[in-house]
Amino acid sequence: MSKRPSLWRNERGTATIEMAICLPVLVVMLWGIFQIGIAFQASAGMQHALGEGARLATICQSPTARGVCTSATNDEIKALIATKAFGTGVGTFTVPDVEEGAGFRILRVSFTMPMNFLFFNGPAVTLAQSKRVYVAT
Repeated sequence: MSKRPSLWRNERGTATIEMAICLPVLVVMLWGIFQIGIAFQASAGMQHALGEGARLATICQSPTARGVCTSATNDEIKALIATKAFGTGVGTFTVPDVEEGAGFRILRVSFTMPMNFLFFNGPAVTLAQSKRVYVAT
């Protein structure tokens, strides 16, 4: 008698083999979702920092007797934006110079994050946001 046909019908260990094939794919997918969550957190932190910078840029800090307001300097705005950002610890957060126009300022921030998928590195993701702020006069 040959044992070969009985080995073909034997299904012991198939669940282990299926798990060994599926588990790495599942772990990479879950880790990718986690990485995307980190990017969304950084985006929320960037938006919060821009909002704080916009608030500082628009308020009248010390009105004079003639009703003329003085607003914060560009360096003060950049410093506040840099300190108020959250969720940007895993990448590079930059605050470029504030652009000034006639009665407004443009605040910009950017964040670059390398995507890490455990078994391989993905492309770097760059998030950029800007906000136009009208200055009190």
